[in-house]
Amino acid sequence: MRRYSAFAVAREAARYHSGWGRAWRSPEPKKKYDVVIVGAGGHGLATAYYLGKNHGITNVAIIEKGWLGGGNTGRNTTIIRSNYLQDPSAAIYEKARSLYETMSQDLNYNVMFSPRGVLMLAQTEHEVRGYKRTAHANMLQGVQTEFIGPERVKEIVPIISLEGPRYPVLGGLWQARGGTGRHDAVAWAYARACSDMGMDIIQKTEVIGVRKEGDKVVGVDTTKGAIDCDKLGMIVAGHSSVLAEMAGFRLPMESVALQALVSEPIKPCMDIVVMANTVHGYMSQSDKGEMVIGGGTDGFNNYTQRGSFHHVEETVRALVETFPMISRLKMLRQWGGIVDVTGDRSPIISKTPVDGVFINSGWGTGGFKSIPGSGWGMAELMAKGHSSLTEEFGLNRFTEGRFVDESVAAGVAH
Repeated sequence: MRRYSAFAVAREAARYHSGWGRAWRSPEPKKKYDVVIVGAGGHGLATAYYLGKNHGITNVAIIEKGWLGGGNTGRNTTIIRSNYLQDPSAAIYEKARSLYETMSQDLNYNVMFSPRGVLMLAQTEHEVRGYKRTAHANMLQGVQTEFIGPERVKEIVPIISLEGPRYPVLGGLWQARGGTGRHDAVAWAYARACSDMGMDIIQKTEVIGVRKEGDKVVGVDTTKGAIDCDKLGMIVAGHSSVLAEMAGFRLPMESVALQALVSEPIKPCMDIVVMANTVHGYMSQSDKGEMVIGGGTDGFNNYTQRGSFHHVEETVRALVETFPMISRLKMLRQWGGIVDVTGDRSPIISKTPVDGVFINSGWGTGGFKSIPGSGWGMAELMAKGHSSLTEEFGLNRFTEGRFVDESVAAGVAH
């Protein structure tokens, strides 16, 4: 793989950038692979990368029915944080956050990680108690967070209005080392590294069937023909239930749309990420000056990737109470993604009833922030059959009553 560097940029500038090659190969699929991963989003590509980097498994195909990173990876709002309440959640999200810090250097690709800080507002007494509890839990988990008062909130976010008409700001949970990253760049960085290890990224290819011999997977049928494999990883977010049904089992999750929008660009006015769970909205400012705004999931199951006016109105109305200045902004664009939500709002990273089939799904509204940790744990699970990062997120927890309840931490889309 050709390394990117300041020298390389200067050299290519001198020859009008005519020497850049393709970042990754686009080969035809082989007859058989050791591992087939369905889904070339962030989680699928990260899993493939860590299979090669950590476990030496490089005979891998990553199959994508659309284009690389064109699903939820390219449709999220890029927030990165790890201040979750439950120990298993904090462990995997903190692993992801720490890997984000060095990702640009590790993958030789600028993913534009910005540790600007994430603030979760407490606007009711119930939230104050809940966030103080989370701060204490995070201290025991080794995750750096703190509960701050209204004065400190105003100091960090000068444009905020502390005296809201319905919900005044009583404080907030502050994680200074949280932040944002560039979603497309994360997918491209992993894809480039996977291709360099000899893995095949096969785009515009849909999986239409899962082939088994008895209770063991032997391959998949695709729109480009049959592909054999020893192990199969299903990492397709909102379409996980569809793929699981092809393999003959069901998942305890539902698929709903999650919408977001950005405003017209304005001068810098907010250099952190603010989440307001009570009024159900969150906001940050992009490097281009746009205010990136999102809210909760749709209230009904659907597979649409379009936005809707009523949802935008509801989210913006809620945020205007806390940030009156945004009432004067024009909306630039809106979009939707399909998220996979479990009953306890925690992911499924697990073996399945089919031998050789592994599932990574159920990230709901928190998928982007978890990509590196998810890939690390899923790769270890597929390679070794066990991972300390994923053992609490197995499918069997739903039949055994071992829920990892993150309903509060994931109560608003982020």
